[in-house]
Amino acid sequence: MLPDAGDGDDNADAGDDAGAGDDADTGELPLSGQTAVEHRFVVEPAHAGERIDALIAASVPALSRASVQRLIDDAHVRINDMVVAKPGQRVRAGDAVAAFVPAPEPIEVVAEDLPLAVLYEDADIIVIDKAAGMVVHPAAGHPRGTLVNALLFHCKDLSGIGGALRPGIVHRLDKDTSGVMLATKNDRAHAALGAAFAAKSRGEPGGIVREYLGIAAPPPTGTTGTLRTWHARHPTDRKRFSSKVASGKPAVTHWTVVEPLPGAAVVRFRLETGRTHQIRVHAADHGWPLLGDPLYGRTPKPLAAIAEQLGRQALHAALLELDHPTTGARMRFEAPLPDDMAATLAELRGPR
Repeated sequence: MLPDAGDGDDNADAGDDAGAGDDADTGELPLSGQTAVEHRFVVEPAHAGERIDALIAASVPALSRASVQRLIDDAHVRINDMVVAKPGQRVRAGDAVAAFVPAPEPIEVVAEDLPLAVLYEDADIIVIDKAAGMVVHPAAGHPRGTLVNALLFHCKDLSGIGGALRPGIVHRLDKDTSGVMLATKNDRAHAALGAAFAAKSRGEPGGIVREYLGIAAPPPTGTTGTLRTWHARHPTDRKRFSSKVASGKPAVTHWTVVEPLPGAAVVRFRLETGRTHQIRVHAADHGWPLLGDPLYGRTPKPLAAIAEQLGRQALHAALLELDHPTTGARMRFEAPLPDDMAATLAELRGPR
């Protein structure tokens, strides 16, 4: 039982930020222009008797169960060419299932004068130090206050991507992950860096270097290592991803403890691939989640108050290295640890 379209990818929305992933690389900005798609499959005997909403959600990774239920409410799901009236309708072996997903409504992107910490800018690219709490790009229900809104206001020389006056987002950070992030200003830069980041996501050799600083609690065993796993959606919680899966896409994270702390450690992560939530998943699945991570974390009780005060996962994109898309010059950008993580470190270190 395989859907014929829309199987999803590394950069699917994981639920905690519109289209975001702390390590995900993408050449797309989901503002408008996405096309409608229809998923079709035939029910295998092993799935006879299952609910139609649960079966479609399990068969089409791009669709959550809630989104399938909305499609059913809008009469976009059929079994044997008959409209499905209830999400709980049971299927039979051999049933022909079709789920039509209409194109999303275009989102009007408005330029907004928002605080923006610019690390570097020229005619082709802009590199910023993204603040924690800022969503990267607009989506339904969150059309304003995003990084893209801020870039539209700031970039007076923006020529746009794909004929639209908008910056090109080639990699992403979660709303609550801070640090170095790059956007492109024209099609030429977007094509070159989009391809470079996509190759990085797949783990291919290239010129992109990305390093993060995180606070793990409890600390990892040992001082350095490499995590090599499969990476896919969690089998029971669609908001999460997991490395404890039998198949998926390869994910590789190199890590080094840079400062041991009481009950925790500052860890530097270097990405070899760029999967959605890769660092957060790898750290959590290996028993040392990031402090304050609301999705993957299990904060030790002695550090609960510190984690609550931080109010987000302790993860910061500290370094980005790349070749300039026009000149080919090697460029290195670093963002200092933000005030909230610096304050957390001071609390963990204790009196001196």
